[in-house]
Amino acid sequence: MQNFRVVSTLLFIWLATLVGSSYADQTNPELDQLFLLLQDSEDPSEAAVITQKIWENWYQTDDDTTEKLMEMGQLSMKQGKLDEAVKFFSKIIELQPDFSEGWNRRATVYYMMGEYELSTIDIAATLNLEPRHFGALSGQGMIYTMLNNRDQALKYYEKALQYNPHLPGIKRSVELIRKSIEKEVI
Repeated sequence: MQNFRVVSTLLFIWLATLVGSSYADQTNPELDQLFLLLQDSEDPSEAAVITQKIWENWYQTDDDTTEKLMEMGQLSMKQGKLDEAVKFFSKIIELQPDFSEGWNRRATVYYMMGEYELSTIDIAATLNLEPRHFGALSGQGMIYTMLNNRDQALKYYEKALQYNPHLPGIKRSVELIRKSIEKEVI
């Protein structure tokens, strides 16, 4: 039965890829089904495929200019050219303010730069457009961890796990925070 479920899930994802490409980004109606499948998945491999498909939806855009800017921004990030990456992602936000991944990518760069306040502003914009964005929720948790605000970090990590229960690093962070809080109580 488990194998049938995995095969049917992968078949759904494959078919959705063929049909759903005209709805790229956080507005793709396919995302609702992907999130349901992710919640129900017990197979780590299956969950990884579903998670990847969600990220692909968030990352895609039907605008060629935005797509090129995303590629250049990602390359700049990988090369450590963070100021340049901010410019590319800022241009995306200017061109498509309703594209959540433009906000999320710039938030990530700001986090890498240690600009936590700017990152938090962009995370809020991301979550306004895509409240299920477990990457942005995790990122906000990481910021609160860096600021030693365990209660807020825990809140955002748990919210990320609500949408994607297959985040082992976030699960571990939740465990560590809870243990540190318990030690203080004892």
